[in-house]
This record gives sequence, C-alpha cells and structure tokens, in this order.
Amino acid sequence: AEIAAEIQVGRAFLDQLVLQHMARKNVVNEVSMAKYWVCEMENRVASRCLQLFGGYGYCREYEISRMWTDARIQTIYAGTSEVMKLVISRALGL
Repeated sequence: AEIAAEIQVGRAFLDQLVLQHMARKNVVNEVSMAKYWVCEMENRVASRCLQLFGGYGYCREYEISRMWTDARIQTIYAGTSEVMKLVISRALGL
C-alpha cells in the first residue's frame, strides 16, 4: 500500500508537470524537484521490493535484482540527487 501510494504521488506530480510544460509554463525548478523525488522514490521502492525476496533478490537471474541495479543509476545520471537538491535550494532562495 505504501509503495503504491508513493508511485501514484510521483505519477500525479509528473502528469501535472507535463500539462504545465505543454501550456508553455516554466517548470524548470519543479522538474528538478521531480527528478530528485521520483529517483529517490524509485530507490526506496526497489529496495523494499528487494527485501521481500531475501537473498534471492541479489541473484542476477531474478528480475528484482536487475530492477534494483537499474534504480541505483537514476540518482546519478542527468544530475545527481545532491546536485538536484542544490538546484532546488537555489531556486527557493536558500
């Protein structure tokens, strides 16, 4: 239930940003927030799911292992989570 709720919140946030972008609104700061939050959420979800599999979750032949590995890179490329937090804090004037 918690995982489903987190995914739905992320999806709603992204849907809202797409609509705003299509309406030609400036969503650069919000996109940084979305990149940070959704990528971190993906890692939380993948880690929780991996724990359900126990030791098998780390075996490459199981899909959850690949999902967990793929989730890790999301917080790195196209701006690390730390960089996204810096961009967000500057946009907020902090």
